[in-house]
Amino acid sequence: MKRESFKSRLGFILISAGCAIGIGNVWKFPYVTGQNGGGIFVLFYLFFLLAVGVPVLTMEFAVGRASKKSVICCYQELEKPGSKWHLHGYAALFGNYMLMMFYTTVAGWMLSYFYRFLKRDFAGLNPEQVTGVFSDMLAAPGSMAFWMTVIVVAGFFICSFGLQKGVEKISKPMMLGLLILIVVLAVNSIMLKGGMEGLKFYLIPDWQKVEETGLFNVMIAALNQSFFTLSLGIGAMEIFGSYMSREHTLLGESLRIAVLDTFVAIVSGLIIFPACFAYGVDPGAGPELIFITLPNVFAAMPGGSFWGSLFFLFMTFASFSTIIAVFENIIACCMDKWNLSRKKASLINGIIILAASMPCVLGYNVWSGFQPRGAGSTVLDLEDFIVSNLLLPIGSLIFLLFCVTRRGWGFDKYLEEANAGKGIKFPRILRGYVTYVIPCIIIIILIIGLR
Repeated sequence: MKRESFKSRLGFILISAGCAIGIGNVWKFPYVTGQNGGGIFVLFYLFFLLAVGVPVLTMEFAVGRASKKSVICCYQELEKPGSKWHLHGYAALFGNYMLMMFYTTVAGWMLSYFYRFLKRDFAGLNPEQVTGVFSDMLAAPGSMAFWMTVIVVAGFFICSFGLQKGVEKISKPMMLGLLILIVVLAVNSIMLKGGMEGLKFYLIPDWQKVEETGLFNVMIAALNQSFFTLSLGIGAMEIFGSYMSREHTLLGESLRIAVLDTFVAIVSGLIIFPACFAYGVDPGAGPELIFITLPNVFAAMPGGSFWGSLFFLFMTFASFSTIIAVFENIIACCMDKWNLSRKKASLINGIIILAASMPCVLGYNVWSGFQPRGAGSTVLDLEDFIVSNLLLPIGSLIFLLFCVTRRGWGFDKYLEEANAGKGIKFPRILRGYVTYVIPCIIIIILIIGLR
């Protein structure tokens, strides 16, 4: 069977960036930036993104492009006889399933809130009532299961049409829409009365805050954020490498994807901080920021239902772009490994993901007594911990070692693949750095995540 390919280079860049751009860009990046000295944190983040994230991204792409296979079969094409690197393919596929077991539910929350703002459900609500809307949603497994199902069915339906006719056809306009929405929302927030104070808090370096937090802790926070933002380690990017042409070098393409991902992360802060400062609310982290703090801001804002609708449409696009990308990876793995047709792989995995997502839904209500990560934790927290703190860093380390060690694919073959085509070449002089320094950095990230 002939390997599918992207219709355009723009499609590859937008879809790969869509996989990287997720909920963490919006609800984590701005908060962590404000907590760690504003502009200082952003500079460290950009440095680590270039120093660690981008090189590892080129390696995932290289393995995909050279093998023309999904993550479950890519190692067999490139590894030496008798090697066991391919075992990581099964762990990576498991990571994709595990990620979707909770990400589909959270994407369902975004779609639900978009619908609620469209219906003007938040108009005139006081802060207690806004908080109550989120609590009521979590307490209703039927409603959460419905929105999760809409996301899963829509995602697999799109992927069932193929890479060009399904994934690329939908993801390109969705990503362009996301980029337009985020700029419109940011301009609106900055122009709010008092919004400039939020802008200063967000972007101007705050050395006092750096001293309070500690420069080392600021650097670690920036390293952590930069590493996880590109969704490396479970083959979510490798699959798009397998669909790439060899016209352009991988470093150049990786930098473009990192720029888009960073643009969304930084501009999200331009939406959140000015709006929160304008209405005197604390920009807290996590779900509370998205589902309680910002709805309160929109409820108090003139035309709040309109701006709230746009914001949650943007959030739906951000989460759904990741879901389509990961679904495509899962489908491709089943097609490669078990020779299933795309339609059959979509149907089977749609049923699997629907069933596997239910524990996350029930973890907030029927199974709320199960608190696997300590008091107040949920099934989602456990699933997120396994993916983010274990599978992503360990998987990234395996991809890296496979590309740089003699027992793996080898640095020379990786470099030849990475530098094929027009564009920025990966410097051979960095061989020692990627072979010895980056693995140590990833191990540090892994140890920090296990604390």
